[in-house]
Amino acid sequence: MAGLLRHAGIAARVLKENAQGGLGDIPFGEAYPEVWIEHFADFERANTIIEEFERPAIHSGSVACPACGEENPGNFELCWKCGMRF
Repeated sequence: MAGLLRHAGIAARVLKENAQGGLGDIPFGEAYPEVWIEHFADFERANTIIEEFERPAIHSGSVACPACGEENPGNFELCWKCGMRF
């Protein structure tokens, strides 16, 4: 997530990157990595980028496999019958 924000020109850093190694010695909730935005002025834009990233892709309909003709759900990348990549 920090890399995505940096790519958008937002200064961000990860805190507690390696804290999971201390599980058991530190409380569970304190072991999660955190992404911090360095400038408050970027907060709203960062939230928009994160929300867009977390929004599930909507795939509807179906796709016919060009190799075998089998109908596959629109979110498939491979034919479930023959394995061909669309």
